[in-house]
Amino acid sequence: MRGRWWGLAVTAVVVFLLVYIGLNYLGGGNEPTISYTEFSRQVDAGNVDKIYSKGDAIQGRLKKARQDPEGGGEYTTFRTQRPAFADDELWKSLERQHVTVTARPVVQQRSLLSNVLISLAPIVLLVALWIFFARRLGGGTGGMGGGMLGRKTPPRPVGLRPGARRTTFADVAGIDEVKGELDDVVDFLEHPELYRRMGAKMPRGVLLAGSPGTGKTLLARAVAGEAGVPFFSASASEFIEMIVGVGASRVRELFAEARKVAPSIIFIDEIDTIGRARGGGASVSGHDEREQTLNQILTEMDGFTGSEGVIVIAATNRADILDPALTRPGRFDRVVSVSPPDRAGREAILGIHTREIPLAPDVDLARVARTTPGMTGADLANLANEAALLAVKRKQEQVTRADLSEALEKVQLGAERTLVMPEEDRRRTAFHESGHALLGMLQPGADPVRKVTIVPRGRALGVTMSTPEVERYALSEEYLRGRIIGALGGMAAEHVVYGVVTTGAENDLEQVTNIARGMVARWGMSERVGRLSALPSDAQQAYGLAAAPATLDAIDHEMRRIVDDCYDEACRKLRDHRGQLDDLALALLEHETLEEADAYRIAGVTRLTKTDEET
Repeated sequence: MRGRWWGLAVTAVVVFLLVYIGLNYLGGGNEPTISYTEFSRQVDAGNVDKIYSKGDAIQGRLKKARQDPEGGGEYTTFRTQRPAFADDELWKSLERQHVTVTARPVVQQRSLLSNVLISLAPIVLLVALWIFFARRLGGGTGGMGGGMLGRKTPPRPVGLRPGARRTTFADVAGIDEVKGELDDVVDFLEHPELYRRMGAKMPRGVLLAGSPGTGKTLLARAVAGEAGVPFFSASASEFIEMIVGVGASRVRELFAEARKVAPSIIFIDEIDTIGRARGGGASVSGHDEREQTLNQILTEMDGFTGSEGVIVIAATNRADILDPALTRPGRFDRVVSVSPPDRAGREAILGIHTREIPLAPDVDLARVARTTPGMTGADLANLANEAALLAVKRKQEQVTRADLSEALEKVQLGAERTLVMPEEDRRRTAFHESGHALLGMLQPGADPVRKVTIVPRGRALGVTMSTPEVERYALSEEYLRGRIIGALGGMAAEHVVYGVVTTGAENDLEQVTNIARGMVARWGMSERVGRLSALPSDAQQAYGLAAAPATLDAIDHEMRRIVDDCYDEACRKLRDHRGQLDDLALALLEHETLEEADAYRIAGVTRLTKTDEET
């Protein structure tokens, strides 16, 4: 902000200098001044054409240009000053040389109007520059009001283009429990008299909290579309400006416009931008722009002038850092958690995003949903779009199962790389991925292996895809140890086959470290550390600051013990099944990619279904 004001100050100085130079050197009335002696000499020589005198000041023009003896260069027009003590009979000399004495100045000066206009020019230019910078610094020309100098266009409800289809709950899938929470808001907006008859009050606000891409903004639009009420949309960052008080004025204007057309809905996206807990000392004066904006929102939602008939829906990815005054009853009465969809929800979401995509008969959306655990609605929309793009590139009329499978690999693993590896590195990569795959097949309760490939993707030289058969919400210690063993399978295979390890296990070790740390420090799966959360999840970034040194030493010791035990078990299993490991590696070297059925068949491992495991 300070830099921007310095820019304005420098611009003002430059404009002043330019105008000053123009007035003094480029305008009229800049004829040279000569000595009276030189003037008398030119009169005696008969070289003066005409003069004009006002008092002792003389202005004139020569017949022929002359060189100023005082080094002023050639001149034709001139000015001089007659000394008060001069007694040289100037009039007789002028009359004798037939010099014309005029009643008007020889060199015309600027008029009064011109002087006034030139004087106002710098002010006009500075005002124009000020308005330009004010608009640039005050944001775009969106619907929010209150710029740096004046008010912009008042906020208006988000309208629909003629013929456009509005968003409703039919466009939302996979989060039925969240739609149930919002159904009450829609019903209140449609039938407010029923609730008022029972003494029920309209909820002031609904906070949608969840991971990015779970559909929070889509839900807010669907609520407005279902209720058929005006919908005002704003991002929290639009309220923040360099001038303190602008954000608060925009909030007042937004709520004022929403009250005029009540009942209405205001949607504020990414509210954590301005809704962070106060008292952090961000501003020395205590009047930070963010705090003033937040205070104004708190007042508008539940203050002396509460916004009757206006429901505020806000979305955030960080509900844990919001100010307590914002989430108390009377402000955001409902905090709705929007989680990633389950398998049935993913299937429904895929159905919505493929409504306008022609699908081949071999496409099974239920199977795609089973292989995409943890993906959000935005991820699934991107998956469907990537599959459609692949079909267009291949000049197909429909999206096939292969398109969806390749799109999933591209989304999860990255695009294929045309990397030519030496044969020795290619063999090592084949054994590395075979180790991952074989341990995933042999470990009881492990996630099924879906695909094994040694085709470079993203930063990886090879990939083994394993996804759960069913949704997992509570992970057992046995399952987590199995994941560690599977992640160490690549390094263990290199150790068993070559007797050395390479840098290819870097990403595997990162996964192993995170799982082991969680088992010991967060989930109480270590007898030595005990049943406590020594390192909460938000403290992992500042590892070493949330526990005593002795506890940290115990955590490190237990993590090493778990990982070492799992690594020894991985090496032992691979030695015991060395023939199966070699078969998988040779098949990978030949085919480069093995699908689920082929991988299990080549390894000689029976693929257990969920029914078999339960039996």
